[in-house]
Amino acid sequence: MTALIATPWLFSQVDPDPRTATGARLRWGVIATGGIAASVTRDLELLADAELYAVSSRTQAAADAFAADFGFARAYGDQNGQTGYERLLANDAVDVVYVATPHAHHHEIALAALTAGKHVLCEKALTVNAREASELVSLARAKGLFLMEAMWSRFLPGMQRAFEIAASGEIGEVKWVGADLGFPAPYSPASRLWAPKDGGGALLDLTVYPLLWALGTLGFPQTVSATGWLNDDGVDAQNALTLGYHHGAQAQLTSSLLAHGPRTATVAGSHGFLQSIGSINNPKELLVRVGFDEPRRESFDVVGRGYSYELREVTRCIQQGLTESPVMPLEDSLNTMRLFDGVRAQLGVSYPNDAR
Repeated sequence: MTALIATPWLFSQVDPDPRTATGARLRWGVIATGGIAASVTRDLELLADAELYAVSSRTQAAADAFAADFGFARAYGDQNGQTGYERLLANDAVDVVYVATPHAHHHEIALAALTAGKHVLCEKALTVNAREASELVSLARAKGLFLMEAMWSRFLPGMQRAFEIAASGEIGEVKWVGADLGFPAPYSPASRLWAPKDGGGALLDLTVYPLLWALGTLGFPQTVSATGWLNDDGVDAQNALTLGYHHGAQAQLTSSLLAHGPRTATVAGSHGFLQSIGSINNPKELLVRVGFDEPRRESFDVVGRGYSYELREVTRCIQQGLTESPVMPLEDSLNTMRLFDGVRAQLGVSYPNDAR
């Protein structure tokens, strides 16, 4: 069986180190200066052919501080009625931008970046709904620009190995998948995790990770049943999805902003199973057991924090003139947003972006 998610180009190379240059140097712009922007930038600076060129934030002070921390050449804050990101996008020297804002701002900023002729890596979830995602994909294709959702876990050695084992037949035909991700997030109406105006809730922020285990071993489902609990602001604090497949397989996925879970993924087949140990979004160890044989463990190291692998893919694709990644194709992002739209309809979750 062929793996349902493509193997990254990097893993076929004699030197599979994501830090090694694969072509001409690219000048990067980073839009937003929050925690995820800092984490990804720390890995971006490891790439030999990446130049940390420009950063933007809502305030000049925040942009300047981020630029000083990482060595960016340019820093842009809001000024004279123009947003920091608009000022960054007006700089012709920027080749590619990484959009690290809350979900609800992805569409507006990525659309502006594509319109300005920039290649785009945009944080997951790509947008708030499928309509917004479709607009971005259509524009990127029309302009011949690279666009990718930053689903970094697809590119990790441990995740790729799990997909390989599932496709190899070693554990037989995959019959069910179970995955959970959760933590008790302190409530604050201003937090991006909880604010409806930012696309808050467990679904858009967490469910992409449990879902990936189903997509990588079973593909997109034919049916989706969702239940969840909404807080007084109308965002899902917790959700549980059951995915159904025509050949009888199922997946049970749980995401929570209320509770600590084991953060484990299990892929069960007719001959055996595999299970992640320690993390479902960056698995450093897998346990594999066939029948009643003694289980074996496989361990994996990553370069940096693990974001370096998706960053190498983006860089390599742009250098080679590709407009999308075969590992994270645009159609997968569109189908994920369509699935999430259906889940939100079942849960009763809506966002201001839906009315635009």
